[in-house]
Amino acid sequence: MNKKIVALAMTVVFALCTAGLGFAAYVKCTVDSVEGDKVIMTCDGADKMASGDNVKVKVSSSKKKGAIEGC
Repeated sequence: MNKKIVALAMTVVFALCTAGLGFAAYVKCTVDSVEGDKVIMTCDGADKMASGDNVKVKVSSSKKKGAIEGC
């Protein structure tokens, strides 16, 4: 009986954590200019953001990596 309760509790916690990740909005942006520590971007779907929101930025290089060939 205790194992079933623990399994149920773990399932509920996992479901709540997964649901929390679903609220994050993904917006594709292009950097227009960089001035010191300020970045000006143009974003598709910027209406999902508000002033003062915390955002996470992933920097991707424009250079494509070539294929790695093996022996």
